[in-house]
Amino acid sequence: MRQIRRAALGAAMLALIVSACSLGGGSQAPKGTIAGTFALAGPPECPDRPFCLKGLEGTYGLKFKDFKPTDAGGPLTIEALKSGDAQLGLLFTSDPAIAVNGFVLLADDKGLQLADNLVPVVRSDALAKNPVIKDALNAIQAKMDQATLTDLNKQVTVDGKATADVAKAWVDAQGFSFSGGSGSVTVGSTNFYEQEILGEIYAQVLEKAGITVERKFQLGNREVVFPALQSGEIDILAEYAATALEFVNKGAGEASTDAKATVDKLNTRLGPLGLVALDAAAATDQNGFVVTKATADKYKLVKISDLGNPAP
Repeated sequence: MRQIRRAALGAAMLALIVSACSLGGGSQAPKGTIAGTFALAGPPECPDRPFCLKGLEGTYGLKFKDFKPTDAGGPLTIEALKSGDAQLGLLFTSDPAIAVNGFVLLADDKGLQLADNLVPVVRSDALAKNPVIKDALNAIQAKMDQATLTDLNKQVTVDGKATADVAKAWVDAQGFSFSGGSGSVTVGSTNFYEQEILGEIYAQVLEKAGITVERKFQLGNREVVFPALQSGEIDILAEYAATALEFVNKGAGEASTDAKATVDKLNTRLGPLGLVALDAAAATDQNGFVVTKATADKYKLVKISDLGNPAP
């Protein structure tokens, strides 16, 4: 889940100290499988995490030749993949580095990761005043696949384009034509650049629909932004289904790998707070496992379970 991002800096420093070590995560892998010939790069805590090496072993039955402690979806992992020091690395599924480096994101075909699909969370009273909000935001969600989200992130964080310009180019290309809105709403975001990009897209589409939109971006972390949403300081927030659910239920463990079921449970929790989660997008921001294109081509890798195939 995305919470692992918070420990990225500390993990990177630790990795510099222990990068020559192998944390193995257990017994040596059988060399009859592709995974058995691979080294996995990820944060030092990966061997003990259910959504990292521990999960790959338990859910997919994979054993790797080696584990390389690097960082949480950061430059050390990227460099390990590029140099060949590791053949599989943990990055976040919407990381622009995937597009920049031409990495291949392997499909989580057995559902290891919880469903951290993008989902707009909206105040119920804002929806009552402007029903067009639901139609407009759900239309955005329907077009927000993984490649689209990753490319939007790349344009802002790598290419250096202004967030508003990137959002406008994408919105204009979709040809949205919603109307009938009135009054005003406020769109907010945490300090995470991706949520600001999505918030700007939401804002521009709603403005085209006739609603006056105030932007309150970079408000702080979720502990700051969610109370702002409940109080009415903001009306709309781009969120992540599983992470949002586990935040509002105080870690009750209700999130699953099923996006619809997770959003349904999220709405059960949000209802008493005067909030509604709309449709989940196909795009996610969660742990993902990537390989270089050369590695994907050599071993015919498309999904994580392919790593269990016999080694050539």
